[in-house]
Order: sequence, then C-alpha cells, then structure tokens
Amino acid sequence: MEELKTRIERIKVVIFDVDGVLTDGSIIYDDGGRELKVFNVRDGHGIKLLKRSGIECAIMTSRRSAVVDKRAEELGIEMVIQGAKDKLVAYSEFKEATGYTDEEIAYMGDDLVDMPVMRRAGLAISVCDGVKELKEIAHYITENRGGRGAVREVAELILKTRGLWDEVMKRYQR
Repeated sequence: MEELKTRIERIKVVIFDVDGVLTDGSIIYDDGGRELKVFNVRDGHGIKLLKRSGIECAIMTSRRSAVVDKRAEELGIEMVIQGAKDKLVAYSEFKEATGYTDEEIAYMGDDLVDMPVMRRAGLAISVCDGVKELKEIAHYITENRGGRGAVREVAELILKTRGLWDEVMKRYQR
C-alpha cells in the first residue's frame, strides 16, 4: 500500500484508454453505420474532479471515433490521441510533447495493446475485467468494471490518497 501511495503522489496526468475503460468495451453501430458508445456519467465527473484538482487527463486509443472527440470536448480533455496503432510510440510522442516523465503518468487500460505503456507508466491501472496478463503487471486493479465506474474509482483513489478529497467535497457541502 505504501508503494501505491508513493506512486499516486507523483502523478500529474492520467491517460485513459477508451474501449473497455471509458466504455464497457461494446461497439455499437446504427443502421447508418455510425458508431455509438456508452459513457458513464460518474466516470466523466471523476475526470472533471481530477482536472479541477490540478491533475491533467488525456485519452489514448488505438481506434478512431468522432464520439471520442465529442466526449473529450465535454470533459475538457485537450490531449486526445486516436488511431494509436502502436501505443508505445504514441506514449513516447506524448511524453516528448508534454514533458511528463514516466513517474508522473498514470495509465489505465484493459487489454494487451496497453501492456507496453503500462510497463513504463509510473502508475499502471487495469480495470477488473481487463485481461489476465494486464492485471499481472498493474499496480492497481479496480473493483469496478470498465465503463461501469472504474474511472470514478481511480479518480477518488488518487484524490483521497493525495489529500485532495476534502477540498473537492467543499463544493458539494454548501
């Protein structure tokens, strides 16, 4: 637990995968061929809480979807990387562009494509319904499933561990 606390205290940015993390992994197409995704409102609020507390958030996904751009805009996430077929290359480019170090980055994933980044990130997080191999290298495994509160759980974990939760709650206790 002490190692987890130390890792969390260094975090300046959290990078989220989309399918299986911000969503439950389902991809829905309507009759017109448009892609639809279902996002959890509490997960979104968790992202807003992180941002209000000074912790940046980013999205990295190997797929491309206009829906992701729309959700990122709603949440105020400016760092959005889509079409990252090699997430490790995208991660290196992200670090170069932002100046963040591995120790300052948390990465949350669910599948094999996330493993190379999770091996380098200062805080590697797997959703509980992620693949076994990912959970074996994760520093933290959520109790909630992807798209079902896992992001909110991580947001609260970070904020509470860093002693920011009481400040967050002041907004809601008026």
